[in-house]
Amino acid sequence: MLPFRISHNIMGTTSLWWVLVLYAVFIRSSWDNVAHGLGCNWGSRVSHPLPANIVVKMLKENGFDKVKLFEAEAEALKALGNSDIQVMVGIPNDMLAGMANSVQTAVNWVSANVSAYISKYGTDIRYVAVGNEPFLKTYNGSFLQVTFPALQNVQAALIKAGLGRQVKVTVPLNADVYQSDTGLPSGGNFRADIIDLMLSIIKFLSDNGAPLTINIYPFLSLYADPNFPIDYAFFSNGSAAAPPAVVDGSISYTNVLDANFDTLISALEKNGFGSMPVIVGEVGWPTDGNTNANVENARRFNQGLMNRVISGQGTPKRPAQPDIYLFALIDEDMKSIDPGSFERHWGLFYYDGTVKYQLDMGGGRALVAARGVKYKARQWCVMAPQASLSDPSLPGSVAYACTYADCTSLGYESSCSRLEARSNVSYAFNMYYQTMDQRQGSCSFNGLSAVTTIDPSEEGCRFEIMIDTGNHEGAAPSPKASSSRGTKFNMGLAFVVVLALMVWS
Repeated sequence: MLPFRISHNIMGTTSLWWVLVLYAVFIRSSWDNVAHGLGCNWGSRVSHPLPANIVVKMLKENGFDKVKLFEAEAEALKALGNSDIQVMVGIPNDMLAGMANSVQTAVNWVSANVSAYISKYGTDIRYVAVGNEPFLKTYNGSFLQVTFPALQNVQAALIKAGLGRQVKVTVPLNADVYQSDTGLPSGGNFRADIIDLMLSIIKFLSDNGAPLTINIYPFLSLYADPNFPIDYAFFSNGSAAAPPAVVDGSISYTNVLDANFDTLISALEKNGFGSMPVIVGEVGWPTDGNTNANVENARRFNQGLMNRVISGQGTPKRPAQPDIYLFALIDEDMKSIDPGSFERHWGLFYYDGTVKYQLDMGGGRALVAARGVKYKARQWCVMAPQASLSDPSLPGSVAYACTYADCTSLGYESSCSRLEARSNVSYAFNMYYQTMDQRQGSCSFNGLSAVTTIDPSEEGCRFEIMIDTGNHEGAAPSPKASSSRGTKFNMGLAFVVVLALMVWS
């Protein structure tokens, strides 16, 4: 309701007109400082998923109007119905062969996972992501022969469903599909081993009015190379200190994101696709699991990224800002840690939707935590006071706990790595206890453990209490096997934790 009363005289009408003008200017100026076209990735590799309706509310309250799903999760797609949030829904890599070998398989998938949600729930599906980084070198060519045929068949299925104009196909690719022999963005071109395949895919996307999607991770540049200049991974954020720069002709690149993106643009220009639309499908910074993965660095990177989104800033070769999907919304405790322990800690929010760190989202808005989350009882499983660190069954008990629960925060230079020995054991025991939903018997480690109602958390190290997934209205089902990077907890990490415990002892 407007904060004034309408008058019936000419003077009042004139005054009202000016008030409306000023009000519109105020609203417009505030709106101009808010992030537009901001997306995020909503992953489902979690042991205790937040109810989909709660996540959708959280997306809206935090200004995300686009979301990327790695697979067609029924509860998520239903909850996104009539939400005014645009959706990119993914087809996992392990389904590509089936899609490639049978048009009918693609038709059936589109009917069940695209058409049905658009017509029945009003879900605004805009893109189908065919695969996820299928050309990664680590896949050893497993998906080289099936990705393009799958893409073609899914496109044909969308056309058959009458959705060819409304829903576009794309293939989210890792930035390792291109490179630069000169080390400069202007030298960009596609990898020699896949250039013909890449150009076939790009031409197909272009012919169908569809974008190319690329995932860029400045953190991984820093992770892979200890000599990488750390400030080059971030944005200047208006600091007085001049960031390191890479000079490429008349362009000076002051951050790796711009340089990486423009390397792709050079590759596209070089091959006749200079106007190809590009989406940044994943970009972000993790908060745990590595010496450079921490809250301070994540805030620094994501705030710099947010500032660019708010201002509409693109790159030197593409001044217009592309659509950007932050990675990720929520931590995923069941992701594979083969790339590194940081894989489970990319979220802006913890697994339960609580805020890790604050960001200025524009227009004076800050991040808003999930609302209506219900938890298990406020109790923790810890090492019993009478238990001894020299007990011969202790290493095996800790290894067991960390095999079936997420202990990545105990790793080297991680958030809980500085706990003393007994707290280290308590953390492992508690993660298992919480992952097992505090079930009776899940805090029984050969007499070494006990349940306490005193929060054992320490500064910088959270001892979790899991959410009560069965006590929410419309609670999501248990997660399925992973489509992209795996779900099992890691025995190798359990060994590392036990080794650290032995060092402590």
